[in-house]
Amino acid sequence: MNKAPQAVRPHVVILGRCNVGKSTLINALCEQNVALVSAQPGTTTDPVSKSMELLPYGPVVLVDTAGLDDDTPLGKERVKLTERALRKADLALLVVEVHAQHPLGQELLARLTKRGVPSLVVINCHGEINGAAREDSGYPTIEVNALTGQGVRELREHIAAALKSGYEELPLVRDILTGKGPVVLVTPIDKAAPKGRLILPQVQVLRDILDGGGVAIVCRETELATVLTQLSTPPELVITDSQVFPQVACILPPNSALTSFSLLMARYKGDLQALVRGAEAIVDLRPLDPVLIVEGCTHHSQEDDIGRVKVPRLLEGRTGGKLRFTWASGPNFTATISDYKLIVHCGACMINRREMMARLEQAQAAGVPIVNYGVLLAHFAGILERSLAPLLRK
Repeated sequence: MNKAPQAVRPHVVILGRCNVGKSTLINALCEQNVALVSAQPGTTTDPVSKSMELLPYGPVVLVDTAGLDDDTPLGKERVKLTERALRKADLALLVVEVHAQHPLGQELLARLTKRGVPSLVVINCHGEINGAAREDSGYPTIEVNALTGQGVRELREHIAAALKSGYEELPLVRDILTGKGPVVLVTPIDKAAPKGRLILPQVQVLRDILDGGGVAIVCRETELATVLTQLSTPPELVITDSQVFPQVACILPPNSALTSFSLLMARYKGDLQALVRGAEAIVDLRPLDPVLIVEGCTHHSQEDDIGRVKVPRLLEGRTGGKLRFTWASGPNFTATISDYKLIVHCGACMINRREMMARLEQAQAAGVPIVNYGVLLAHFAGILERSLAPLLRK
């Protein structure tokens, strides 16, 4: 993987009414034609995402969205997609044509502020501008001419400054390592493993260990026992794929620190304690209860797929009867989650922290317990407390 994946880049979402110049602005920021531009209202339908290097900050994702005031039947569906894009926002750019903000924009800024999402108001002018930033209605405001590019460089600098001060880049694992020993990563190579590479959480954890000055050793579960005998210093931590938790736990001495990639992702992307509470709710499931299984990305189901086969098998084994499963993938996190007794989420490696936190908050508001694959598998293996211990020791 040569580039930072979208899920670890801060998302800058561009918002505004129809025809205020949102698409022209994203094209100007990227210096290429990313979004279609026309005088026809409602040209932008689905949100358009563009990964780029924003100097002097670094890798970001810019997201162009449909107009907030599109009240046509199709436009209302477009606005729903805009609302979905907002769940990912680490920074919002509200584009306006005049100095007076529209009530829609003001309401939106208030909602973003309540969620802790910083915002910039961008006045898209048609003539000469001074490019100076100021405070309008309590929000940083800057003038640009997106068509000519005047003020766009200054806007990039303000975006970079806002991200630098307001976007918290969390560590995956290096904050709990002391360097007293190597870290062993157990990565099964089975039918589900992508050909020629490791899966994203494994790559990210490996990079985070190296960024922290640590030493990492990678092996399969079938070689773990041999690797342990060859080490002159016991591993400080063993991180395993959740699906081989039981095998790894049996190989390791009882006092060895053990956790999983999925648990690290749960801590990194969301609220680990909320997911642990979700595992505790499994005991309340009864036959025929509805369960929602959510995957952050789309992929072809494997013969023994974790979300389609393994998790349902474990849950039905515990309840002693059939459950009613529904699967949702990609951005399709259903709005009717109150219908379910339990939500089981993937490790969320393909969605950003803002999106995962929004999903957790939605589940909490609906009163539905939510757990992720790693927490659930550790719970069923009887080693959840052990696998959580390394993550809670600091």
